Amino acid sequence: MKHTFLVVFPLLTTLTNCIPFFFRGRLRGGMLGAPNISQQDLKRLTLPPDEWFTQKLDHFDSANTETWQQRYFVNDTFYKAGGPVFVQIGGEGAANPIWMVVGSWINYAQQFNALCFQLEHRFYGKSHPTKDINTDNLRYLSSEQALADLAHFIETMSVKMNLTQAKWITFGGSYPGSLSAWFRLKYPHLAHAAVATSAPILAQADFKNYLGVVRNSLATTGPMCNKMIQNATMTVTQMINSDDGRKQLKKLFMLCDDIDVSNKNDVSNFYTSLSGNFEGIVQYNKDNRAFEGAVGTNITIDTLCGIMTQSGPQLLAIERYAQVNALLMRAYKQKCLDFSYDNMITELKSTDWTSSAGEGGRQWTYQTCTEFGFFQTSDLENQPFGKYFPLSFWTQQCTDIFGTKFTEEMLNAGINRTNENYGAYGLKVSRVVFPNGSIDPWHALGVTKDLSTNATAIYINGTAHCANMYPETPRDLPQLIAARQAIAKKIAIWLQETP
Repeated sequence: MKHTFLVVFPLLTTLTNCIPFFFRGRLRGGMLGAPNISQQDLKRLTLPPDEWFTQKLDHFDSANTETWQQRYFVNDTFYKAGGPVFVQIGGEGAANPIWMVVGSWINYAQQFNALCFQLEHRFYGKSHPTKDINTDNLRYLSSEQALADLAHFIETMSVKMNLTQAKWITFGGSYPGSLSAWFRLKYPHLAHAAVATSAPILAQADFKNYLGVVRNSLATTGPMCNKMIQNATMTVTQMINSDDGRKQLKKLFMLCDDIDVSNKNDVSNFYTSLSGNFEGIVQYNKDNRAFEGAVGTNITIDTLCGIMTQSGPQLLAIERYAQVNALLMRAYKQKCLDFSYDNMITELKSTDWTSSAGEGGRQWTYQTCTEFGFFQTSDLENQPFGKYFPLSFWTQQCTDIFGTKFTEEMLNAGINRTNENYGAYGLKVSRVVFPNGSIDPWHALGVTKDLSTNATAIYINGTAHCANMYPETPRDLPQLIAARQAIAKKIAIWLQETP
């Protein structure tokens, strides 16, 4: 059957990027986006300068004496002698000094007269332990090395700034949320307590429940959104098997190249790009964050499902699917949608710090291939995005990017080691709180029920990734406001407790 479609071409001016803008659960720049601050407000804020700490290259080899310069920031605006010290842990993107002057943790710092540090994660941002990011050098990139970085930083700063009697509390969101909890586990003599927001604590190769949460979050608008996505996916699958259908798909979705149906990796990459349009919006739905690289900050689940289900012109499901794609392409100023697997792999194999992959995409891919997995596969049965990006598609990327020894067997060994090392859901910690949002797909790997009376969960209905960390807005849900207040109460109690 031949279909005729209405094609809307957005005005696009910039070149394509071969790495999808939402890749492995990560937006370009990292999973914790910058707070949404107006330019007017930004001009009134004084951001702290870059400072540098001499860090060890390898904390677990005493014969290796190499060092490097790690970036950090300080805010002592609210500090009073005898007050606590708060540390925001950097993650899989550049540390942003805007977090030193806004956000819920800064409100807590003002309330409790805390000194604030932010330590950038090794191999991200300006913190370059090695001359490049070739695979051999990336052996120094791991969560364990990052935790040891923080330990050395805290011990050094405690002496240097006369803070040896201070109570240190770590903060983190997403992967740094995991690090926050794990630091309290591994270095309880250095961290008095921890806030671990949106923290995945179970390493897992086949993170198929990611799309399960996406499906459930889209369903908060009603049943038709998922149904229309499923209908669109079925039509894509039908069309991709004919020459005429592939030509129409190229026009509809503004593809950079023709679809070669014999290239299974290209086909899988195409399907992940379409699902990624929804995944990224769901993950950050209505967070008070700057929409990375976008022309607006108001693209939400309601926006996308509104397009998929709106009344008015009698558009087919696939045409609506294409409109969603066009909206995201405009937001990210993409000239065309590059779904080429080889182009993506070539870009992710780049080892220069200045390459597009060097902003963090290559490094985070390495960590997922060696420690965590976290692959957002299509292996879940009841989800609307098709079955075209299974676990094997993701594990093959590890081999193609980093070399033949990066196999599924190596991945599983790394995942097992991570869970053995940190305890996964059997994590034994105290004075840790785990906030998670119901809309956020990452809560499926996080703590949503109390582990103990002193390792508690805060499950925030209707909020997304790291929502409690962002600055307050008049639109905040009552349960989000209550969660921030609950965290403040936890901190107050912790500071009254002896180490």
